Amino acid sequence: MLETTSVGSFPKPDYLTKARRDAQQGRLSSAELVTLERRATEEWIRFQEKIGIDILVHGEMERGDMTTYFAEQLEGYGVSGLVRSYGNRYYRKPIIQSALVRPAPMTVEWFRWVRSLTSRPVKGMLTGPYTMCDWSFDEQYPSRRDAVMALAQIVRDEAHDLEAAGARYIQIDEPAISTRPDEIDLAIEAMAVVTEGLKVTTISHICYGDFAVMYPRILSLPVDMLDLEFANSQFANLEIFRRPKFTKKISVGVIDVHSHVIETKEQVKDGIRRALDVFDPEQVWIDPDCGLKTRTPQEAIDKLTVMVEAVREIKQEMGL
Repeated sequence: MLETTSVGSFPKPDYLTKARRDAQQGRLSSAELVTLERRATEEWIRFQEKIGIDILVHGEMERGDMTTYFAEQLEGYGVSGLVRSYGNRYYRKPIIQSALVRPAPMTVEWFRWVRSLTSRPVKGMLTGPYTMCDWSFDEQYPSRRDAVMALAQIVRDEAHDLEAAGARYIQIDEPAISTRPDEIDLAIEAMAVVTEGLKVTTISHICYGDFAVMYPRILSLPVDMLDLEFANSQFANLEIFRRPKFTKKISVGVIDVHSHVIETKEQVKDGIRRALDVFDPEQVWIDPDCGLKTRTPQEAIDKLTVMVEAVREIKQEMGL
């Protein structure tokens, strides 16, 4: 109980940000870029080991946007020009142009290499079919459901390949669910395709939504654990989950990834205590609200360190 983890992405160090820019402009080879992506990945693995994170993530140093990364590896996808995401952040929005095909596994090689670096479990990280569709233009399929279900087959195959490669935990991110709660039934149907037959622990991250509208229907999402934000909303949404009783495992976001301010240990401990007043301790993992990639590397280091120290003290108080 109270195992610590992260949602997925970490900030890229300056040398990798520059290298990715150089590679895009033809000044750096793809092999040289991969070498630097692996260097940054191993640095984040060693940091997580050092502070005592229980379930590691690889940090997604090889990825840009969480949809475009996968779209670029699938046949049938194209990529648009820059589209504004939020604030001053932009991404190249994928375009479904023809029937989608996965010619090869997309994350397995990286997962196997990262797993060779550490004896601790590492999560396999995938973007879910509903979010892949919602964050893409679709010029191929006659309906959103057709596009989502086509993507569900692809994500299912990737998840099974990750399981075969030794993944014990697979996270299927579905942040778009919170922006379109009217389509939650479609997201549930697609996730059932993805997770059918998997024997690993499955997790879905959903962030910054109106959970009151989706609860308790969200409990029907066929995964073992939901990963939700709480810190950014000052834990106000905790009360939503008191009744009916929350029946899954829950990864509780106790670090605000959209703030430059580093939480104090007491602030984090207070958030954990409030979560434990709603959820059974056996249900709970602890992590940041979302990916930390929008923070500076030092901010991410400081926030994760405070989080782990706070969890350690809470467990001591509980006699764990």
